[in-house]
Amino acid sequence: MSLLGSNFRFGWLRHGAHALVAVAIGTASVAHAADEPDLIFRRSTVFKWLSPNDKLATYGVDDPEVEGVACHFTVPEKGGFKGWLGLAEEVSDISLACRQIGPIKFKNKSDQGEDMFRQRRSLFFKKMQIVRGCDAKRNVLVYMVYSDRIIEGSPKNSTSSVPIMPWGQADTAIEKCGDFIK
Repeated sequence: MSLLGSNFRFGWLRHGAHALVAVAIGTASVAHAADEPDLIFRRSTVFKWLSPNDKLATYGVDDPEVEGVACHFTVPEKGGFKGWLGLAEEVSDISLACRQIGPIKFKNKSDQGEDMFRQRRSLFFKKMQIVRGCDAKRNVLVYMVYSDRIIEGSPKNSTSSVPIMPWGQADTAIEKCGDFIK
């Protein structure tokens, strides 16, 4: 068999393996659809003639372990044909704001820096994470968003804090975040 025929056969196998990995990742993403954040709005930032525009998108997500706290984050979304097909690697510029939206109740104990939310930002290796911590001295929840890749991460990040305070006159019990850190 010629070298050309051998390369063609192995190239086909390699592309087939890539397709199987993509299908597996797509299936895993569907399984986590309930964990998706709520889209609040999108605004176009770069106009493209024949493909989708680049956009900024703002999302809301409730902290799954701390009732009464919600975070909003804004991320850039690539347009163009790569963005439309889901092949573009998104940049790491993410802003974050978290607020108390009701009485705060801790559901379980957690570790400092535990993931509160995680989202894929490229086809394979990049993800965005919102992590939660507790400043026990000040009784404040601290949230940080950043993105990372398997090989190299990004130092770009954003931090937001939520002081734990009574919510209305009926809420007299103030939780202490330090009591819920493992």
